[in-house]
Amino acid sequence: MNYPSSSQDRPSDASAAAPPERPPLFQGLGLTKRYGDFTANSAIDIAIAPGQIHALLGENGAGKSTLVKTICGLIQPDDGAMRWRGAPFAPAGPADAQACGIGLVSQHFALFDNLTVAENVALGQRGGESLDILSRRLAQIAERYGLPLDPKREVWRLSVGERQRIEIVRALMQDPQFLILDEPTAVLTPAEADRLFDVLEQLRADGRALLYISHKLEEVKRLCDTATILRAGRVVAACDPRAETAASLARMMVGVDVIPPKPQPGHSIGAPRLVVTGLSLAPDDPHGMTLKQIDLQLRGGEIVGIAGVAGNGQDELFAALSGEAPLDEARTILIDGQAAGDLSITARRRLGAAFIPEQRLGHATVPTMRLSENALLTSHADPGVVRRGFVDQAALLGLVDQVTAAFGVRKAQRDPEAERLSGGNLQKFIVGREILRQPKLLVVNQPSWGLDAGAAAAIRQALIDLAAGGAAVLVISQDLDELLEIADSIAVMYHGRLSPPLAAAETGREQLGLLMGGSGWPQQSVHDAIPA
Repeated sequence: MNYPSSSQDRPSDASAAAPPERPPLFQGLGLTKRYGDFTANSAIDIAIAPGQIHALLGENGAGKSTLVKTICGLIQPDDGAMRWRGAPFAPAGPADAQACGIGLVSQHFALFDNLTVAENVALGQRGGESLDILSRRLAQIAERYGLPLDPKREVWRLSVGERQRIEIVRALMQDPQFLILDEPTAVLTPAEADRLFDVLEQLRADGRALLYISHKLEEVKRLCDTATILRAGRVVAACDPRAETAASLARMMVGVDVIPPKPQPGHSIGAPRLVVTGLSLAPDDPHGMTLKQIDLQLRGGEIVGIAGVAGNGQDELFAALSGEAPLDEARTILIDGQAAGDLSITARRRLGAAFIPEQRLGHATVPTMRLSENALLTSHADPGVVRRGFVDQAALLGLVDQVTAAFGVRKAQRDPEAERLSGGNLQKFIVGREILRQPKLLVVNQPSWGLDAGAAAAIRQALIDLAAGGAAVLVISQDLDELLEIADSIAVMYHGRLSPPLAAAETGREQLGLLMGGSGWPQQSVHDAIPA
């Protein structure tokens, strides 16, 4: 298979670094999948060999998820064929693919919080072995690959990194020869990511084939020996990522040079637009995180980042700031000097605030509603959208068109349902919907989660530009590279507490990673924060 590769960024001796050809374990030949007039995959060829970590790269909507679903038997291709060890392979469903030796570690954990580790693993296993036998086998695999887990511990007590270990061990319990990992480091600390890389190297040494999907191009360069790159449903390049730069990989994915976000120096820092004082809040969810005495100040013209491993109180903080969880004491939260702690979401929006939650479908948008209807959900209090109690449909469609043009939202129709957009394009619509309102205060949770390099750069630049215009921007993110790129200062959440902010220009990944893992905090505050 010969495809175009990158241009001037490749070293002249790149061909010498290419690994020798190995007989493929899995092959896709001309795989094509259509949905009506839309072609999600078009004549895709891909071959993955034992002992290989093969990257699958592409911008949002490029067809990666469709290809993975085809390999795993979740959907059937319209054209083309698959081969497993050289023989025809056409799984009728996920069970067929799993029985053949294909495992999947999804970026979305499928775990029940109230069950133990062993009970969660048992739900995904074939056969009728007892929980005791399964627990012993689980412990053996966990020890072999350096993934320590207590089979008897309830999932709700575990960190995000430990929960991902469950997903990996559950897949390894099936003894897969071909393991697919989708954005496996998205919610991990730097130290946890390093430990995961060690595990993947061991799996490669065992002769297993791995298909690695990630938008973090530096880790792709570190881990993978081969990459297949999709764009608009087609294979546009195959290369050795170790012989490329992150910039050249991004260019192949997007088709043009990806311009990193640029700061706008010289703008003034204004008065505080958000002041949080002594915020303590018990969660509605019995397994949620209690917020403990959080103090925060955010001024106009600056971006403050909040780092932390998922599940340390970020969602609860977002709910308190947005009005989803109103407080008893109004002056705990001030927006532009006005007490807002007990106000509703709409009332806070009328003060000039805007909010972008982490979950795109079900929280930020209603999946079955059109984009114009979803735009109404956050703009109904704005003048010009609702007139004398009647919705101005033309104004809403105009808003959809503005967001589409300004943020490059790709969609098959002018006003489709939210669920018909790819994750990245839906995220661009959600962010654009709020930024075009020109809020004075923007609180955004995971702004570029799961986005390709081009889309992430565009959104980060939009946040920088909004702050340069005088808005205060609070960015909650698990991506340290993102926060270090755009934030003026960064605080860390750990077990419901918020550290003092650190100047982004004077800190680094290692220091933030230690705080995210609980090191470097005052001893008393950490002990107070750890649940029983």
